[in-house]
Amino acid sequence: MSLNDTLRKLPKIGDLIERPEIRELVYIHGKKVVLKAAREAVNELRGHLILLETSQPLKETLTEENLIKEAIKIIVEKLEEYKSFSLKKVINATGVVLHTNLGRAPLPKEVLENINNIASGYSNLEFDLDEGERGERYSHVKNLLMELTGAEDAMVVNNNAGAVLLCLSALSKGKEVIVSRGELIEIGGSFRIPDVMLQSGAKLVEVGTTNKTHLYDYERAINENTSLLMKVHTSNYRIIGFTSGVERHELKKLAEKYNLVFMEDLGSGVLVDLRKYGIPYEPTVQDSVKAGVDVVTFSGDKLLGGPQAGIIVGRREIIEKVKKHPLNRALRIDKLTLASMEAILKIYLEGNIERIPVIKMISKDLETLKRDAEKLAEGLNSILKEKGSAVILDDLSEVGGGSLPGVQMPTKVVALRVCGLEPEEISKKLRSAKIPVIGRINKNEYLLDVRTMNEEDIFYTIDMVGKIIWEI
Repeated sequence: MSLNDTLRKLPKIGDLIERPEIRELVYIHGKKVVLKAAREAVNELRGHLILLETSQPLKETLTEENLIKEAIKIIVEKLEEYKSFSLKKVINATGVVLHTNLGRAPLPKEVLENINNIASGYSNLEFDLDEGERGERYSHVKNLLMELTGAEDAMVVNNNAGAVLLCLSALSKGKEVIVSRGELIEIGGSFRIPDVMLQSGAKLVEVGTTNKTHLYDYERAINENTSLLMKVHTSNYRIIGFTSGVERHELKKLAEKYNLVFMEDLGSGVLVDLRKYGIPYEPTVQDSVKAGVDVVTFSGDKLLGGPQAGIIVGRREIIEKVKKHPLNRALRIDKLTLASMEAILKIYLEGNIERIPVIKMISKDLETLKRDAEKLAEGLNSILKEKGSAVILDDLSEVGGGSLPGVQMPTKVVALRVCGLEPEEISKKLRSAKIPVIGRINKNEYLLDVRTMNEEDIFYTIDMVGKIIWEI
């Protein structure tokens, strides 16, 4: 049988739509969607037949009825695919706690409850319940941030790059901003501090060298057009060796001497001392405020463990000026981010920070990691049997998300070995699960890091591996 003869057997779209099983689907999903699925199904079948012709002669078993059945099967699959969301929950088994590609910080239960409560109806977003008149949206988090950081005032915008852009636009447009060369960082997505500064209308003045900057470098650069001294915390990389920088208190004194604003971009930003969890010292927001920094910016969805946001704290008169800038409206956050931020800050205020998933994952001890790995390995081995094995190994996790560069945490991983499947194939199959499982591949092993997995993730992963084995 020739290819053309077989292609003539492909069902016509009009005939497919009139079949009883497809008409039922039209009633459920609508004619437009089913027509789209039918066209894609027939095109897919056509491609399969052409490919089959190039590899082996077509057989008589490719009847019109068989092709119709295959088309209907594909249509049903397409309709299920259309119903699913593109943005979906995944299981992070990579061991990278703040995985930017996987959405960074997962939110605590209390935060989700508050989001649901606010999202399901109306709220006093910009309404003062005491006065019965329009209020300020920042009021819901301002006092919490002030109490936690010690700052005089606070506000929140959509992300930290936006916070830096807004502050520089409000405080230094048309003026010079002095920054150390060693702090001209690039963050994710190729966004660079110099580029952000350019968009703000401020003029960048670089001082010092990549590895060494001194106080006199800043002072020599100050002139009548200077408005701001800026310090940028290198939270996404480290320079080691023959290095030196200028401490906050020194820059504060210099800023006061010349009546300049002193601003610090903390990048990731943290409200607690992480050393008690075995993490090297990371400067807190409170450290910056206590040192007298006039305005401090940091992220909400990194070490803070909250939603994507750019938090700005500092002196009242400066924050007021930033709030009044027209760009603020373009960068403002919505009610869901505010609901999330208020709930996460309350957890910090109550002192129950280990309820925050990011902190909980960072602080997991080896004993806990070992128990979780044993639970995962035991479940996997019970279904793998002679088709493979799950072996517990020692490895290292990372904080990620442009936070704590170079800091690695001892962890336990489960190496998943399936007979007949390469690590890349295992990875692909688990990524195609209803809730995709994302592990990592290292030294030709597919690894599941339990640091970033909870109990529910462990049981689900075992179930998904069971389905893979069933398909082999």
